[in-house]
Formats: sequence, structure tokens, C-alpha cells
Amino acid sequence: METKGQLLTVAVNAAFAAGGEIMEVYTDPTQDFGIELKADNSPLTRADRRADAAIAAALKPTGISLLSEESAHAPYAERSSWQRLWIVDPLDGTKEFIKKNGDFTVNIALAEGGRPTLGAIYVPATRELYWGAEGMGAGKLTAVGPAARFASASELAAASTMLPLGGGQRGFTVVASRSHMNDETQAYIDRLQDSHGHIATLSRGSSLKICMVAEGKADVYPRFAPTMEWDTAAGHAIATAAGCSVVRADDGKPLTYNKEDLHNPWFIVSRNGAATQTPMSHEL
Repeated sequence: METKGQLLTVAVNAAFAAGGEIMEVYTDPTQDFGIELKADNSPLTRADRRADAAIAAALKPTGISLLSEESAHAPYAERSSWQRLWIVDPLDGTKEFIKKNGDFTVNIALAEGGRPTLGAIYVPATRELYWGAEGMGAGKLTAVGPAARFASASELAAASTMLPLGGGQRGFTVVASRSHMNDETQAYIDRLQDSHGHIATLSRGSSLKICMVAEGKADVYPRFAPTMEWDTAAGHAIATAAGCSVVRADDGKPLTYNKEDLHNPWFIVSRNGAATQTPMSHEL
């Protein structure tokens, strides 16, 4: 059986491979994105499909079951017996990809017993990589192109800056969704402002919001809008490895994975106990 470090290396290299497929579509002026609408009216592009195929091929040698947004999902009667599984979003932020604003990512996580234990998030447009794993901490690489490959977790760690990053003083900062700001989120931010005084806000797309908290650029990311397990699993693993919490907004318990219903509840990502608001409830 592969070690956690070996599986992390596989995930990182798979993310790079997917990033290469995405950027071939993104940067080719002759390439039609091939946009389709899925059953939930969310977009699907040629880049999603190519990235999904690249990841599936890279992860297949591990023999670990795969749950990907863009592939057929095994019924829960089968999935419930999986003690380990890969949870993948080949192109998180497809709307941002179509807008060509760079805020899209490749998300790959390993979940064990319902917990995400390692994750890799690659940002193809900016050539940034975030990674994290239980017992290994979390790190970030910059200026790393999709052709990059690592032979081991130790090589990966040696090339990385560990998270959270140090830096100068900043005010209390909230990161929010570029596309899903709503009344509940604004009310939560208003309550934070009552507690902390003036606060700064960042707006990012895709799983980069979780990365901002893991990196130390933001204190809290509240998400009071629908998400799926593949949207958060990799970021959850990275944030936890970087010393953050990722908890339900209603009861403060950690998000869990490989559920019968793959929707996430509302949740809050926070650093250093920053999320001290009264838990909120919701119904999907």
C-alpha cells in the first residue's frame, strides 16, 4: 500500500497533468470551449472533459476508487463500502474559466473514513500549487508549470513554502465568493464587523477561497450557498493541514465526505478560532 507521501505525489502530478489539458484549451485561440449545460444548468467544457480523463488515468494505478464531478457516480450502496476514495473536481470554477479571469482550479483529494486526509489544488492560469496532508503540513509553490512532476513528497516539500505564510500586519479579512454573495453571507460579515471593527474583504472564485485562509491571507471564509463534496474536499485537507478548521455552520462539526447526498451543508473555514459567530442552520 502506498504511503501518504506517495499518494500526495500522485495527486500533485495528476493535478499538473490536468492543468496542462486545461491550458491547451484555454490558450488556443482556435479552440472552441465546447460549452454544454449539465442537468443542473451548470456549464461543462471541453477542458473539463480533458482534465477529467487525465486525472482518471493518473490515479488509476493506485487502485483507489474515484468520485469525480464529471464522471458517472457509483450508487451509494456501493460507495458506502469505500473506506478510501479520491474526490475530484477536474475544473473547479468553470464559469470563471469561460470568463477567462484565471480563478479556476484543479481539485484532487483523498478521503479516508469520511475525512479528507490529503489534497492538491493547482491553479493553471497562475501556475500556483497548494497541497496539504495529515502529518506533513501544507505548502505552496509558485511559478510551477503544468509540465512539472515530482518524484517524492520530500522533493515536493523541499520546493515549497510551508503554510501559513508569514507576512506583515493586516486587518481582519473575510474572503467571499465572487459569484455567490447573498443576504446570509452579508449578514454574517456584518456580525463579524460588529466583533472586529473594520474588516477587509477579498473576492475569489473556485476553491481559491479556502486556499486564502490556509495561506494566511484571510481569517474566515463563510459559505452559505450550495456546494458539492468535490468543491471542498481538497481545500478542506489543505486548510486542516495548515492549522485551519472547516466546520458546518449549523453545529460546528467538521464537514464529512462520501455521504449519500453529496451536497455540503453551509460551512465556515477559519483560522485561529476566527469564526466565533452563532451557528446557523439551513436546509438544502
